[in-house]
Amino acid sequence: MNFTALSFVRNRVQVGTPLPFNVRNADRTLLLARGQRVESAAQLESLFARGALVDLAEVVPAAEAVDRLPREQLPRRWNACLDRMAQALQHAPHDEFRTALDEAATPVVALIERDPDLAIFQVLRNEGGSAAEYGVRRSLDSAIAAYLVAQRLGWDADSMHKGFKVALTMNVAMLELQGVLARQRTAPTPTQLQALRSHPQRSREVLELAGITDTDWLQAVEDHHEVEGGGGYPRGLSAVSDLASLARRADTYTAKLAARSHRDALAADVAGRQMFMQDPGHPMTAALVKEFGIYPPGCAVRLASGATGIVVGRGEQMTAPVVACLTDADGTALPAPERRDTALPQHRVVAVIGERSINVRVTAEKLMALAGR
Repeated sequence: MNFTALSFVRNRVQVGTPLPFNVRNADRTLLLARGQRVESAAQLESLFARGALVDLAEVVPAAEAVDRLPREQLPRRWNACLDRMAQALQHAPHDEFRTALDEAATPVVALIERDPDLAIFQVLRNEGGSAAEYGVRRSLDSAIAAYLVAQRLGWDADSMHKGFKVALTMNVAMLELQGVLARQRTAPTPTQLQALRSHPQRSREVLELAGITDTDWLQAVEDHHEVEGGGGYPRGLSAVSDLASLARRADTYTAKLAARSHRDALAADVAGRQMFMQDPGHPMTAALVKEFGIYPPGCAVRLASGATGIVVGRGEQMTAPVVACLTDADGTALPAPERRDTALPQHRVVAVIGERSINVRVTAEKLMALAGR
């Protein structure tokens, strides 16, 4: 943490108004938590006089802080954001849910904007975020996908952010159940099936109890399993908003990329083909598959040389991603990851492979350092 004197940011503190950051003593112990109030001008002057401190990371706006970070530090920031997201989503509704959700979502959106390839990498690899359970990870994966697709479709900023929030919260009433089902090797019980069928309505109710009043957001959460033309649930609607449609498609696609106890994650190229077959011709599906591509960052691939590696960036051509090579043609681990130009014939990608095919573990920092952004 990097600290500065509270007196240096006195313009950010107003008597009687909730603090936008934590205030600490000179020994770094907490004096006032974010959201508490300085009750008088005398109390504020006393804080200045005793040398109260604030963490610069809490003072600088989230987007600006992300923009300032060296690229090699971005994976670590993702991990911190995932933990914060878990704290915001789990056990909802809770006091200050809306504030906690906004504060958790803002830096994540900034990270997506800063490096979309690393955002996709997060969806496929699900690394870091020790506090994030399966259901939280699935919610964030869907939200990342929804934001990227909305961006590709040219939605305005407000709609993109709302699409992110809808996908992030659409399953808030069944986060724990998602984790149970992911670990469960038997078919869902009748009670579990009922909970699955009712979760869109229950998620809306949770958000309303948490103080969310945006009707478009709430309606999209309730309708995110409805299907254009009918056949969805819980009400079998034929007319569905774009927000709900986007959330459903992002959820469907990212679910294919998520492993469970009874099945491995689908290869990205297979998941893309399935989406096209299940939903042919829809512009949202087309944008989704184009955004992730056939070799999205995070997937494991084999090259024409026989070497294997992890995609760390999308190339200028969909078939020529940036790859961090981890093994040679014989399967021997390289001393360190090596960048490969897959536009060259000898290094072209010939197959997507399961991650278990590469018996080498490398940190996200080392992998993404080769992406070249």
